[in-house]
Amino acid sequence: MIDIKFPDGSVRQYESGVTGYEVAMGISPRLAEQVLAVNIKRPDEPETSKGTTIDVTRPITENVEIRLLKWEDDEAKKVFWHSSSHLMAEALEALFPGVKFGIGPAIEAGFYYDVDMNGRTLTDADFKAIEDKMLELARGKEDFCRIEVSKADAMKYFTEKGTSTSRNSSPSLKTAPSPITPTVTSRTSAAALISRTPRSSRP
Repeated sequence: MIDIKFPDGSVRQYESGVTGYEVAMGISPRLAEQVLAVNIKRPDEPETSKGTTIDVTRPITENVEIRLLKWEDDEAKKVFWHSSSHLMAEALEALFPGVKFGIGPAIEAGFYYDVDMNGRTLTDADFKAIEDKMLELARGKEDFCRIEVSKADAMKYFTEKGTSTSRNSSPSLKTAPSPITPTVTSRTSAAALISRTPRSSRP
């Protein structure tokens, strides 16, 4: 069993491997639907530490302090925007085969993706098509699932896939530690190695 401490100071015990989603669901199904990410802080971290933000499906295997992050929390917005950028990448892949991806970070007011359109200039109609495709994909209600891969496997994947620009795949992956773990879970095959499961399979 592990101890999880909540912001109000209360402590509850859970089985090792419990997820933030399961913790939230144990409090209230409505809360579980609102939680976008989880912040955990280990007992050995300094008082000034802000903890680590993880996705709601990441197993928690040690005693931690926890904050369940909703839209009004800045950390949750960053996770939402980051995941949204990957959703946009998936839409771009579907609409424009051969598109290459650079970086796609969350920013203060949303997100963006650096892309190489192979000389194509996007039109207003293209932007509408991208937005519509994103909405279509979002309505599929598939979960974002995090997996862990070795640096060698990630390099091999991006090389064979051929959809990442050298700016994205070469400098960051060559200097990254192994294993590589996405900072947030992702749907798009071009941006990260992923596993997609229907929402109905969620605990």
